[in-house]
Amino acid sequence: MSKQKQSKLLNKKDFIAYFLVAGTGAVVQLVSGSILRNQFDLTYGASVSYGYIISFFVGFTLTKMFAFDARNSNQTRREMIKFMMVAAGSWGVTWFFAVASLSFVNDLLGAHTLVLPILHKSINPNELGCQIVGMGFSFVFNYIMHKTFTFRSTGFYNRLKAFIR
Repeated sequence: MSKQKQSKLLNKKDFIAYFLVAGTGAVVQLVSGSILRNQFDLTYGASVSYGYIISFFVGFTLTKMFAFDARNSNQTRREMIKFMMVAAGSWGVTWFFAVASLSFVNDLLGAHTLVLPILHKSINPNELGCQIVGMGFSFVFNYIMHKTFTFRSTGFYNRLKAFIR
């Protein structure tokens, strides 16, 4: 990869902004998934999925506004469609690595539960750690795809519109 292409992909300002935006989305995903899991007795995989869906809306808004300087692009519909396509792939990455790594860790170390002393709430550190692993892989996938596809004019949206009509 040439230095010019690499510097465009790994633009320090975009990367830091995206990291902060993704961090906000990760917190929303963790908190909402945890609440849903506890309140509705969902499986681990379902709570990861629902948490991801909830964080999707926060992610699009913050990514458009702050991460890739697309605030005034006048391409919101186009970017939303492309964002949803990337998000579908990203959900798969998040879910797969979270669930697969949990299975691996539980087989290797066994399932564990800790009780937080101040809150008197039990947590499963394996689940938390594995969800963070899934979100880490998703972060890399999302950054590359949003930087090179979602918030960039690629001609894909116009070809998709022509195909649908």
